[in-house]
Amino acid sequence: HVQLVESGGGSVQAGGSLRLSCAASDDTHSSKCMGWFRHVTGKEREGVALIYTAGGVPIVADSVAGRFTISQDKDKNTIYLRMNDLKPEDTAVYYCALLPRDRTCNVYALRSSDQSGFWWGQGTQVTVS
Repeated sequence: HVQLVESGGGSVQAGGSLRLSCAASDDTHSSKCMGWFRHVTGKEREGVALIYTAGGVPIVADSVAGRFTISQDKDKNTIYLRMNDLKPEDTAVYYCALLPRDRTCNVYALRSSDQSGFWWGQGTQVTVS
């Protein structure tokens, strides 16, 4: 049973920084596509960043490029989202995601509204004022 446990988030003033963490359970495959999505009430869930744990260039949405960084600690089976220069429009619930193995880890997966088969963390609120 896949579990994704998130931590981090909170409230911060504009220009501030936060770091989110997501620990995946041990029964996940060693090579997997994981990432972060965010949701604002009334809008579709939006892809923020993806990382393929076996290597490759991380994928970051244009709206956060240069401010957000996705990384991983393989030993801990954990991914991170470092968020710098936060803006009020970054306010959302952030979800950690594990993509199914039949989904290619690329910009299309990040942007697609088809999120069927994804596993999700519990979500963590980020508020920027």
